[in-house]
Amino acid sequence: SPLEQFQVLPIVPITFGFIDLSLTNEVVILFLVFFLLGTLLFSLLYKDGTLSLIPNRWQAMLEMIYKAILSLVVDNIRNDTAERFFPLVFSVFFFILSLNVIGLVPYSFTITSHLIVTLAIALSIFIGINIICVRRHGMKFFSLFLPPGTGVAFAFLLVPIEFISYFFKPVSLSIRLFANMMAGHTLLKVIAGFGFVLMGKAGILFFMHYIPLLILIPLFGLELAVALIQAFVFSILICIYLNDAINLH
Repeated sequence: SPLEQFQVLPIVPITFGFIDLSLTNEVVILFLVFFLLGTLLFSLLYKDGTLSLIPNRWQAMLEMIYKAILSLVVDNIRNDTAERFFPLVFSVFFFILSLNVIGLVPYSFTITSHLIVTLAIALSIFIGINIICVRRHGMKFFSLFLPPGTGVAFAFLLVPIEFISYFFKPVSLSIRLFANMMAGHTLLKVIAGFGFVLMGKAGILFFMHYIPLLILIPLFGLELAVALIQAFVFSILICIYLNDAINLH
């Protein structure tokens, strides 16, 4: 089944009564991502914690992403303190991108194809943004639910709509990432499975298995682009939510 690739399987079962602390394939991939990111970062640093003046390919790529995310933060958060939020956005972008890309490795596991994971990431960021907004503006936080210039008659209609749309943000953020990753990986598995089925046939059907296998090449490139775009979209929306929280619309 194309959906078997999304199953969370226990590798080392660990249970304490009704509490399940098993080491799963999802946890292994998560630790692997942290290890690879840490290895990449520390491999570029000298002993004094500085980078090379003449960057290699990995450092050049990292600096290019750094500049892109910094520009994204400054352009979308219209405030003098925008750069304070750069570490958050940069870390989230790299984390989401790494989870998306490592899921494209054969026999790996795509963590972002699970709604509970993407929802947990989105909710934690959303709660943090609301804490920033309340600490910065106090009771003026509730002005987010009432657009300026709204009459009393329309307030009874607009406030519930604004309230629902505001608290639906983390849900839409998580569903967008989850749906795109799950749909793309399912399509790849379906086409690959179709090719392997044709390989087991005789005659002309055997030679037709090259067609789905050749289709996989551009689809894999498209899925790689989707992995990058979804991480970028996730980061853009975080910047937009931060801008609303700081400037109150």
